Amino acid sequence: MKTGKKLFITDFDGTLLKDDKTISQENIRTLEILRQKKIFTAIATGRSAYSFEKALKNIGMADDFLPIDYVIFSTGAGIMEFPGGRVIYQKDLPSYDIREITDYLDHKKFDYMVHKSIPDTQYFLYKSHGKDNPDFYARLALYKEYALPLNDGHRHEDPATEVLAIIRGRINMDSLEMIKKDLSGFSVIHATSPLDHKSSWIEIFHKNVSKSKAASWLINRLGLSRQNVISVGNDYNDQDLLVWSGKGFVVENAPACMRQVFNIVPSNNQCGVSEAVKKAGWI
Repeated sequence: MKTGKKLFITDFDGTLLKDDKTISQENIRTLEILRQKKIFTAIATGRSAYSFEKALKNIGMADDFLPIDYVIFSTGAGIMEFPGGRVIYQKDLPSYDIREITDYLDHKKFDYMVHKSIPDTQYFLYKSHGKDNPDFYARLALYKEYALPLNDGHRHEDPATEVLAIIRGRINMDSLEMIKKDLSGFSVIHATSPLDHKSSWIEIFHKNVSKSKAASWLINRLGLSRQNVISVGNDYNDQDLLVWSGKGFVVENAPACMRQVFNIVPSNNQCGVSEAVKKAGWI
């Protein structure tokens, strides 16, 4: 066990991962230096564990080459040790909650996907309401070997990690707040699509799921204080983590509304993760 009393957390897509889907050598070196200083390192991503590991393989990176200790995945629904992939924390939606959520989404005519519980999160059932929704179908094509259509009258008997609704274009913030109000018994998290970078993803989880709540569980396990946590992000689903952390930074490619609130560092293509560590005085 490390003796350090600090934790550094970075988002993955659009933050640590560059637009060309690689990780800069400077950022890798920064993470190595933090670990040499006995500082814990973690990635907090909206990706499932499967999708995260697939992304590393796509850039030819072996697990033990990425100097991190933990991955907070599925927007905080799970935490795994890294490398190795041992899941140490997870939160699922029970079947009765899934029925409530899907009934609501059906009423709203939103296209959605119901992802199985950890560790099988890459498998999902999907339902389309026949609208023109290119991002929904692009994601369906990307994971076609794991997808099955959700038939009318289907009753959910198994737990799930999340229900993901994909809405074409940027959602009106008033509409988003209404969805959150209507589904107030759950954690409703808004993210920009990592596929077309325009559509709105509405992720619905167990009420205790978020990046910050997963990070809070992790620091309690490690015996750390949240004041000794630095986080870096780029999108709406990072906001709670950035607020919760002792210091929160956004890369320059974050939405304007987030750049107005948090400390700004260079973009994901210009080693903003490394700059955040330097600005915090940790190296």
